[in-house]
Amino acid sequence: MDTEAFAGVRVVELAQWVFVPVAGALLADWGADVIRVERPEGDPYRRLATQGIGTDSEGVNLSLALANRGKRSIALDLRTERGRELLDETLATADVLITNLRPAALDRLGLGADELTRRFPRLVYARGHGFGTRGPDADKPGYDSSAFWAQGGVGHMLTPPDRDYPISQRGAMGDRSGAVALAFGIAAALLRRGQTGRGSVVDVSLLASAMWMLSSDVLAALAGQPPQPVSGRGSSVNPLVGSYRTKDGRHIQLVFLESDRYWADFCRVINRDELIGDPRFTDLAARAQNREACVAELESEFATRTFDEWKRVLSDLDAPWAPVQAVEELLDDPQVAANGYLGRVELDDGRGYTLPTGPVQFDERPPTLRRAPEHGEHTEEFLLELGYSWERIAELQHAGVIP
Repeated sequence: MDTEAFAGVRVVELAQWVFVPVAGALLADWGADVIRVERPEGDPYRRLATQGIGTDSEGVNLSLALANRGKRSIALDLRTERGRELLDETLATADVLITNLRPAALDRLGLGADELTRRFPRLVYARGHGFGTRGPDADKPGYDSSAFWAQGGVGHMLTPPDRDYPISQRGAMGDRSGAVALAFGIAAALLRRGQTGRGSVVDVSLLASAMWMLSSDVLAALAGQPPQPVSGRGSSVNPLVGSYRTKDGRHIQLVFLESDRYWADFCRVINRDELIGDPRFTDLAARAQNREACVAELESEFATRTFDEWKRVLSDLDAPWAPVQAVEELLDDPQVAANGYLGRVELDDGRGYTLPTGPVQFDERPPTLRRAPEHGEHTEEFLLELGYSWERIAELQHAGVIP
């Protein structure tokens, strides 16, 4: 196998929950040696049971496994002077530090960006946070449901205007999108270090991630046209952009942005050739002017066939459309299988579990997935690598620096 992209890169991860740990997992997927530093009692995410987050039938916490696959875990009490010294020794071997501790906590521990970049000038110091490192909310605690979904405007834009309350976010949606951005920033900083010899401070916030995701709406607001939540039909001008209900209550999504390009072929595929020359629908301008009539024709047509029938009918149409699938249907989607978007983690005892592999592939292959570590699983192993004897390791355990 060719060398992985991050082979030889050591990442020290001082983080918990999802956002920053997922960035570490993405780096580990592609060869980085990610040393996950957990407090003696462990990441609270290990114990989270709300909203069904926990274990599957095989006893594996899949949410934790997704966020921490491929890493090594050491347990270290940074509240002790000796624990902080050990972290310093670890950072001296590292290329990257990734953290989601708040600025005030990092400063109390002597781990602020100014301090560490002074002491370790080649270190890439990467922070994931809720609201940015400056301003009145810089030290405010934030999860993706608050910083990304709520304050970032995503929940507002995706909530239908007739609802009394905003819709709820899907689990860790902002965390995982922000993690991709953080991993990208780290990769760029490592590239820059190769050119300059110096590390960088990389920052990604959940608030900024939301604004980037909503860039089209932000641009509209900047132009003085505050965007409004839209219905499932999408464009108010083009009836060929939006979802249509099938005979059995499912939906097909059309995305014919260049509608004049696709209209005639679409009409032929659905055996409605007479619509091609209908003066009400002859081009985009006519369809916009007669939008209600066009939508009514298409709604009536889509109601004549089932979801599966429509997938077969449209399969020969070279145009952008897709079935509106349930998540469980992705598990058997041939396109997912062909591209390896789900991968298997094999355990030593012969069991295993399946996880999403992530959005990035190198050389047309997904990463090889490795299991997540148990809490503190590699503490002794890593200390031996640092040159510690078993006697010194026992002294650290006796002092409560490590479990």
